[in-house]
Amino acid sequence: MNIDGLSDDEDTPHYDGPAGGWGSVGSMARIMGEERPTPAVLDTLRRQNKPGGFMCVSCAWAKPAKPHTFEFCENGAKATIWELTSRRCTPDFFAQHTVTELKGWKDYDLEQQGRLTHPMRYDRASDRYVPCGWDEAFAAIGAELRAIEPDRAVFYSSGRASLETSYLYALFARLYGHNNLPDSSNMCHETTSVGLKKVIGSPVGTCVLDDFESCNAIFFFGQNTGSNSPRLLHPLQDAVKRGAKIVTFNPVREKGLESFRNPQNPLEMLTGKETRISTLYFQLKAGGDIAALTGLIKHVLAAEEERKADGKHVLDHDFIAQHTAGFEEMKARVDAIGWEEIEEESGLTRADLKQAADIYIEAERSIAMYGMGLTQQVRGSETLGALVNLWLLKGNIGRDGAGISPVRGHSNVQGQRTVGISEKPELVPLDRLAEQYGFEPPRKEGLNTVKACEKILSGEVKAFIGLGGNFVRAIPERERMEAAWTRMRLTVQVATKLNRSHLINGEIAYLLPCLGRSEEDVQESGAQAVTMEDSLSCIHGSLGNNTPASPHLKSEVAIVAGMAKATLPPNPKVTWDAWVADYRRIRALIEATYPDQFHHFNERVFTPGGFYRGNPARERIWKTESGKAHFTPPGRLRAIGFEDAPGRWRLMTMRSNDQFNTTIYGYSDRLRGIEGTRDVLLMNPLDIAAAGLQEGQVVGLASDAGDDIDRRVGGLTVTPFHLPRGCVGAYYPEMNPLIPLWYHDEASKTPAAKGVPVRIVA
Repeated sequence: MNIDGLSDDEDTPHYDGPAGGWGSVGSMARIMGEERPTPAVLDTLRRQNKPGGFMCVSCAWAKPAKPHTFEFCENGAKATIWELTSRRCTPDFFAQHTVTELKGWKDYDLEQQGRLTHPMRYDRASDRYVPCGWDEAFAAIGAELRAIEPDRAVFYSSGRASLETSYLYALFARLYGHNNLPDSSNMCHETTSVGLKKVIGSPVGTCVLDDFESCNAIFFFGQNTGSNSPRLLHPLQDAVKRGAKIVTFNPVREKGLESFRNPQNPLEMLTGKETRISTLYFQLKAGGDIAALTGLIKHVLAAEEERKADGKHVLDHDFIAQHTAGFEEMKARVDAIGWEEIEEESGLTRADLKQAADIYIEAERSIAMYGMGLTQQVRGSETLGALVNLWLLKGNIGRDGAGISPVRGHSNVQGQRTVGISEKPELVPLDRLAEQYGFEPPRKEGLNTVKACEKILSGEVKAFIGLGGNFVRAIPERERMEAAWTRMRLTVQVATKLNRSHLINGEIAYLLPCLGRSEEDVQESGAQAVTMEDSLSCIHGSLGNNTPASPHLKSEVAIVAGMAKATLPPNPKVTWDAWVADYRRIRALIEATYPDQFHHFNERVFTPGGFYRGNPARERIWKTESGKAHFTPPGRLRAIGFEDAPGRWRLMTMRSNDQFNTTIYGYSDRLRGIEGTRDVLLMNPLDIAAAGLQEGQVVGLASDAGDDIDRRVGGLTVTPFHLPRGCVGAYYPEMNPLIPLWYHDEASKTPAAKGVPVRIVA
């Protein structure tokens, strides 16, 4: 069904306005009032995402060379305001509250205490954090790490750490002796890194920003632009206005992909004019993407057969012959799949899919965009293979105005992998590192997030270093993981604000406060810039200029170097103090390790729009075993890996409009019309009636994954919502206890949070 085929039920929560507009302005004003940020926030927002300015800590969407007057979105502004809050979480706060007490607080209330101001040590006897000195913390951490086998330590990083910090962190891990470097990508876009690399030889998307100015069609799969990457709405609006068509496949109707009112356009704001974004909007079943993509491919193949009789072609036969392998096998498998199965598994009709396929067929240049609606599936890698199949048919990879464009979440999650944060040694130039630093890097594959969690549960991991993030809150099996977490010897958390992960401690625990990216980072050589990579493979410099929240803070670079120096033996080629003194030296190291991507790094840091590090697949150089891009025949179309059953629902975890990853800014999900609570269970009204439930009834969910572990979340209010039959929705991270650790994409180990089998319980 498309947008026109849906009508709002008056009893169903919904938002009548578009994304953007006065609602966006009001939401930013509300957060401003709650956080009471320093006056410098206005100047920071003015500089945000502009050449020579400060790069947003929120999403990784591209920063244009010619920015808008205000190059920030609602959620980007919230992230900046959140970082520049006037609230302070001081040692006095920790003296007043035990850790056990704080475990009962909500995520929002913990972070509302404000910026951490002092390094803290967990005192088990009093069950409180107590202040400590930096040298004391580094010395203790180093002593503990030296006392255990390197394989038993995990160095986790969130996607916000800069390229400079990430490079040193990965180097620290390998000098120490392991590749245990899980990062936040393991929980979201690892499917991209594995799935795309397998079929096109590139672990990242192939588009650049200019492609959005010449494409004829954009297809969206499983991505909520309005809440997760609102700046993307500007190029989408521009594309629609020049005649491009946008087709969306998403189980949930997301307002940002329906309509948009540009807050920077006075005419639109004053007249109420808005742009309809999606030409067609299809609410497929959760996990039904392989089936939908197979249907699209069948229509394209059928159109080719119809037109070739007249000497015309839909397929790019020259591209297929020269650049691909596996076409005939893929075609034979697709031909063998019947429409009845496609319709049943996708939840869409043959006519629905033909409408979408016709747009793809007629478009000369098409872009495919997707988010975690594809990657967080049990068969996520196969789904990306099906998406690439469709794009290869018309040669839509490796030419202007076309390509694959995953929409990344955290601001440098893609860049961290580029500079060595990876558990896979084959992805890192270890021989070059050996020559640079005079050591033998570990060659054993390290631990990703799922494997790290498994070894924490088994007691094999003895130390966990967290460079940002809220790991314990973000992972599956939260309750089991929290119980196992306390059996570790050492836990260290680097952070700007208090979160739940800081309350689940090993025998020895440290909480180390760092500078925010918007704050001035002054080292021996002066003010320092850092860099990050956006979703389109462009590198941007960022320069903070705000007074730090506390004089006791250190930069992430300095904290990593401090821990490393206290842990590792001296090495004349490893000069931590010199690198901290001048980050240009770190960028020179990155250039030496990755010369093809980072040549003249320091000279290009503040290139308007960022400098492009390159992508072989965009040049139609396929870094696969065969040297070609690969068609892959789809397997079973069954969405979640096992049969549906009576009383079993497909749960989709979702983020609200007042949220970024695990950070909760408030209790307003404005674009879905839900206010004041996160404890909801969204259901199709017909499903509510069929299940014998009533709107407003409080229920729980229990995992129905088929093992013997009892996983439950209660206190959820039944709320009618426009969802496909058999699918229910609820908020992340509150639903993480329902997701088994073993329930993930097989190839990438990405947790499958977009099709969790559950039962509704009293």
